Amino acid sequence: MKNAKFLLTAMTVVMFSTSAFAQLTPKGAGSDKDEHGCKSSTGYSFSVLKNDCVRLFEEKIQLKDTDTKKSYRSNATVIFSQDENQAELFLPAAHGSLLLEKEATKKAVIYKKGQYTLTKVKKSYVLKLANKVVFKS
Repeated sequence: MKNAKFLLTAMTVVMFSTSAFAQLTPKGAGSDKDEHGCKSSTGYSFSVLKNDCVRLFEEKIQLKDTDTKKSYRSNATVIFSQDENQAELFLPAAHGSLLLEKEATKKAVIYKKGQYTLTKVKKSYVLKLANKVVFKS
């Protein structure tokens, strides 16, 4: 009878401490999936054009912040549709992306959405906001 009582007490202590520990343990990396299943803690964001999770820092087109007065530098990332009629723009500290539409001009390839204009000249890209250069490659 003593052994059974000891065993029951030990099991109760183990169950209580396991439950308390599980409640105090923070979620680990990768437990923050968004509605598309992308895990931002592991560097993934959802791309509308690719219809998949992507790591922005692994994408080919990175634009550098042009504000030299800041104490830090940030990047914007651009992904193009396969037919190159759309450009998906990922801005720092923004949730989600912005789709820009291609406009035909004789001098350059231009993508626009609202006050954003992305221009491609040769192999360089320039992003303007309200006609002010904010990022470039």
